This record gives sequence, structure tokens and C-alpha cells, in this order.
Amino acid sequence: QVQLVESGGGLVQAGGSLRLSCAASGRTFSVSSMGWFRQAPGKEREFVAAITWTGGNTYYADTVKGRFTVSRDNAKNTVYLQMNSLKPEETAVYYCAAKRASIGLYHLRGLYDYWGQGTQVTVSS
Repeated sequence: QVQLVESGGGLVQAGGSLRLSCAASGRTFSVSSMGWFRQAPGKEREFVAAITWTGGNTYYADTVKGRFTVSRDNAKNTVYLQMNSLKPEETAVYYCAAKRASIGLYHLRGLYDYWGQGTQVTVSS
């Protein structure tokens, strides 16, 4: 089992920045990649970004490219999501997730094995 705990959410004005953290514990050696997803009220959970655990390769949804940056600190078993130029429509609960399988398709939430509890991000206009 892998446990994931997100932190760093909060209230920010449009155009502002936040950095989310996701601390992993447990059988982290089994994890091949980590992803960030978000879910707004009444909407499906959508892919935001992902990073491979060893190589550090990154992947982004088109809507966040150039504004969000995903990174990891292997020594701390922690993944980060730096979010800049936030928009009100990006208000959502942000989740981190861990995937064991080393195949790609990082945007498919069904391929992730472990999920955190989520952290609320609210962007005011």
C-alpha cells in the first residue's frame, strides 16, 4: 500500500500562485509515476499533470501547460505542483495519485492505484 497526503491548498486571487505538495509513504518503491488531478463541483475528475518517479519526465494537460510545473523530491518521497496564473475556473479539489504500472497514458485516472484525500484550491475573481 501507498499512502498519499496532499497539502498546500487554499484561497488565492486570480493570477496568483500556489504550490501543492503530496507526501508519499509506504511501498513507494512500487510507484512508477505520480499524477495530479482536479475535480470541480459537478464535473468529472480531470488530469492536470504527471511525473515519472525515476526519470522525472513530465506531462501536462493542455490547459495548464506553461503555467503549472510538476516536480519531485525522491529523497523526501514528495511531489509538488507549482501553479501560477491561476484562474477562477480552476477552483477545485486537487488530488495526487500514484501509479504502479510503467505504461504511459498518464491522463487516465483509472490507471492510478492510490489516491490522496484531496486539497481544496479556491481562486477568487
